[in-house]
Amino acid sequence: MTEQNRLSTEQLERQVNEILAETTRTVTTTGGGPHPAREVLDRELREIKDHILRMGSMVEEAIRGALQALVDHDAEAALAIIEGDGRINEAQRAVSSLITATIATQQPVARDLRFLLTIDHVSYELERMGDHAGSVAKQARKLAPEPPLKRYVDLPEMGELGAALVHGVLRALVDVDQDEARRVASGDDAMDALYHRTFDEVLELMRADPANVDRGARILFAAHYLERIGDRVTNIAEDVVFLATGDIEDLNT
Repeated sequence: MTEQNRLSTEQLERQVNEILAETTRTVTTTGGGPHPAREVLDRELREIKDHILRMGSMVEEAIRGALQALVDHDAEAALAIIEGDGRINEAQRAVSSLITATIATQQPVARDLRFLLTIDHVSYELERMGDHAGSVAKQARKLAPEPPLKRYVDLPEMGELGAALVHGVLRALVDVDQDEARRVASGDDAMDALYHRTFDEVLELMRADPANVDRGARILFAAHYLERIGDRVTNIAEDVVFLATGDIEDLNT
């Protein structure tokens, strides 16, 4: 072996030993426990989940509040729901900002990245549901001075069902429970049935008496917004199925 070859071999051994020593120090530092980067990512994922659940609670409250204002003929309560939609918009922006920061700083891959992108889409769907609740409140405000038209038909039941579906689908999201997501999505069938029944009944009332037309039209608008909430719940349920399986499935059948 020449002197040059011997030096090259010694350099290689020294470099290998340095790499092994660095690896040993890294293992000792982590103590064999979770990698610090993973701990940070898990903490940020929990924070994002908490934010999306709080946003969902706001949407539930807005739906129930809008329907209560309608039933009580309370124009001020309806206005409070309309003005409160800004809080839901702010919550959506906060969720999106957290997701963007987590992707940028933690560089998640595979399942974690899919979860974050799914949550971002869910926050958009919730924001739109908040808009729909606000639109129901706008109809409630205009109907407040008027006598009720057949106790507003099935609108209160539609509102309570919509709020319950929002709650259920978010629990399925957090648990990544595709079976529960499918069950919640099937509840949109009941929402559609109530909408069609409301439409038919209100149409008959409008035909029977021209004085019912204005109130009837506002009730139909409100029913349409509630029906759209059910559709958006189904969209989130499809997101949960995708998150759990990686498959795109149409649950709106």
